[in-house]
Amino acid sequence: MMFLELDSGLGLLALVFLVFVLFKLFRILREYERAVIFTLGRYTGTKGPGLIIVIPFLQQAVRVDMRVVTLDIPPQDVISRDNVSVQVNAVVYFRVVEPGKAIIQVERYLEATSQLAQTTLRAVLGKHELDEMLAEREKLNLDVQTILDAQTDGWGIKVTNVEIKDIGLNETMVRAMARQAEAERERRAKVIHAEGERQAAQALADAANTLAREPSAMQLRYLETLAQVAGDKSSTLVFPIPIDLLAGFMGPSRPPRPEADR
Repeated sequence: MMFLELDSGLGLLALVFLVFVLFKLFRILREYERAVIFTLGRYTGTKGPGLIIVIPFLQQAVRVDMRVVTLDIPPQDVISRDNVSVQVNAVVYFRVVEPGKAIIQVERYLEATSQLAQTTLRAVLGKHELDEMLAEREKLNLDVQTILDAQTDGWGIKVTNVEIKDIGLNETMVRAMARQAEAERERRAKVIHAEGERQAAQALADAANTLAREPSAMQLRYLETLAQVAGDKSSTLVFPIPIDLLAGFMGPSRPPRPEADR
């Protein structure tokens, strides 16, 4: 009886061990997952997706997500080239393209990419002035993406996009920029007003030259003005008449008679 109980206990233990081995032998990976296989500690390849076989106690599988990762970069204190302190935060989009490198070449690729993105963002923005940060955001995004992609290529990571979300300014700088914008608008208004005065003066000069060449035109202009003024409801009208204008309506003056004819 003792031997039968021992045999049944060993059989149950063997059955449990077999179930455990079968459970560890087969793995199911989703479409966006890959398994990096290590056999006795050595990298032997990448498997997946679907059903894969991993030999227990001899092989180890590390799952890697192949989907695009959205990495939020916390606000970074950046000093621009013109010595203006700003806070910049951004978001980085990347994905693992070579799971083997992502596991072997770097310890934690998510943390490593985050730290590298923060350092690169500060380094790139520190080379530009504040006006360039505000006006050329697309160019700065492309510069940061290019540098990140080149540095993470050895980790099997592809940086697909970088977007600067916000550039924070302190209240003093905001007020200074508002005063600068107001002064710029005033300057443009004065330039436009001066240009209008110049054009008006040029038009008046051209009109005066035309009237000077044609005396009859001046007379017609005078009569037209007189007709416009006479159309008002005023009962009394005082209108100066230049002597030069009357000369056009009068005939030529007779020369004075000599003393001998008197």
